[in-house]
Amino acid sequence: MKPKRILLLGATGSIGTQTIDVIDQHPERFELVGVSAGHQEQKLKEIVDSHPSIQCVGLAKKPEIDFGDVQLFYGEGAMENCIKETEYDLLVNATVGFRGLKPTLASIEKGKDVALANKESLVAGGELVNEALERNGVRLYPIDSEHSAIFQCLQGNSTKEVKRLIITASGGSFRDKNRDELKEVSVQEALAHPNWAMGQRITIDSATMVNKAFEVIEAHYLFNVPKEKIGVVLHKQSIVHSMVEYDDHAIMAQLGSADMRLPIQYALTYPERLPLHEKHPLDMLLSRTLDFKAMDEERYPMIKIAYEVIEKKGNLGAIFNGADEEAVQLFLSGKISFLQIEESIVQALLNSAYIKHPTYEQLAKSDQEAREFVKMYWS
Repeated sequence: MKPKRILLLGATGSIGTQTIDVIDQHPERFELVGVSAGHQEQKLKEIVDSHPSIQCVGLAKKPEIDFGDVQLFYGEGAMENCIKETEYDLLVNATVGFRGLKPTLASIEKGKDVALANKESLVAGGELVNEALERNGVRLYPIDSEHSAIFQCLQGNSTKEVKRLIITASGGSFRDKNRDELKEVSVQEALAHPNWAMGQRITIDSATMVNKAFEVIEAHYLFNVPKEKIGVVLHKQSIVHSMVEYDDHAIMAQLGSADMRLPIQYALTYPERLPLHEKHPLDMLLSRTLDFKAMDEERYPMIKIAYEVIEKKGNLGAIFNGADEEAVQLFLSGKISFLQIEESIVQALLNSAYIKHPTYEQLAKSDQEAREFVKMYWS
């Protein structure tokens, strides 16, 4: 069996580095043939030096260090050029932000499957992505732990038999605080997630529950399930990663440790399951009680917005994401408060032009205009 050739976008981030660990655990099964990163040149160079199979490198700007004989692309379009010029079997899109949508579409149009960790591809461009998937006959494999869990629970069954998808949420850094207590929380407090080690933006999104709102939208597009059949429950332990309830009321759940390498590996190996080395695999004999709590949309208003975005579609997902990206950066830089992230999103959605059937270019413009609106709103 020839190794599966992997092109990895976002190689230096959290998901990217864990993807490389999965690849390195199974050198006979995987070959890393291309990588991209934003600005961490030295870290990317170390990845290239330790993987002689790499043929292509993409960077956000012209590098200051020498990457040797590999084909190098930098600047706007670097990721798309890597997709165009590299022979690979599976794209792993581990980038963060709206910029991940274009390479997702490019890989699909090339006829290559995508293992997706870039939420924005579906939040902002779900309809375009699904149209491209159908047109090109390729597949999308979810990497998010929640969607991977649902994907695993659906094996051997049909979505026609699904009563509801149940997405679990840890509640983030402030899950035990009421809204009044959120008025003065700090950046440092927001970044202290109780269960997961993640990048800054996704950790803040977890605290606002924007991340979970995005996952509701993603689930709609990934599994072709109407919004009425998608629910969210609070589950502090992050052991049950999500569940599927069927029409006969049987509930299938996927359990595991808080280790993203499991869903990453399943996306890379589907439909097989290979051994995976974990330092602390889930041991149910050591587990505490599993708690579940109904989602309070008054406490977490971003969840309600997710269902509204699914209902109206169009460019609302792009506006939602663009406003959130900008607001999170303003919060991280100390320019707005935690609760003002939500206000930024609500105001951007209220004050942006709605486009029912947007092109990619219109989505990109909506994303940029939402960012500009948020900056102006707080200036």
